[in-house]
Amino acid sequence: MAEPERTIRVLLVDDHQVVRRGLRTFLEVQDDIDVVGEASDGEEGVARAEELRPDVVLMDVKMPGVDGIQALRTLRDLDNPARVLVVTSFTEKRTVVPALRAGAAGYVYKDVDPEALAGAIRSVYAGHVLLQPEVALALLSQEDSGGGQGRGGTLTEREREVLALIADGRSNREIARALVLSEKTVKTHVSNILMKLDLADRTQAALWAVRHGIGA
Repeated sequence: MAEPERTIRVLLVDDHQVVRRGLRTFLEVQDDIDVVGEASDGEEGVARAEELRPDVVLMDVKMPGVDGIQALRTLRDLDNPARVLVVTSFTEKRTVVPALRAGAAGYVYKDVDPEALAGAIRSVYAGHVLLQPEVALALLSQEDSGGGQGRGGTLTEREREVLALIADGRSNREIARALVLSEKTVKTHVSNILMKLDLADRTQAALWAVRHGIGA
């Protein structure tokens, strides 16, 4: 089997040492995943993410001091490129929407199957957004319906094509390949889309597109 193109560098942020140890033990046997560090709360997690610049952060939501949602907002404000995968319990579903609004690329439940967790890490690393249907509906129901469609009228035809592919869960690399563009050009289109629609991230863009009948 061919060697993976690049190892995914992962940071673990959880206040329970036993949880971090279990995650590290499993992830370290994955050929394409490398656990580069750990943190026990949100504040330390932000500091380690800035120091280590991981590709993916596994972030617990409920932690003492700075919690996962606060840490997400700080990372977003710092323009940290790490993709954050929130780890939560089934009973904490109400925390998922705020986490996604704060910039999370998706979430997994704490009882997730180990192989599914590795798959989730690979998925968010590739630029995809992980949403359960009920969470997508909750996000959509909270979107401001006033004026949104009007803002969509400012998009160019190419930007609408890019937005449709974002809604389909495509990464920038996949969009570039599909539209025969450079990744740099795709990034510019994505930035323009977010600016014109007054959205914070790709998750909101995907949901906006679904709501207004663009793409998936």
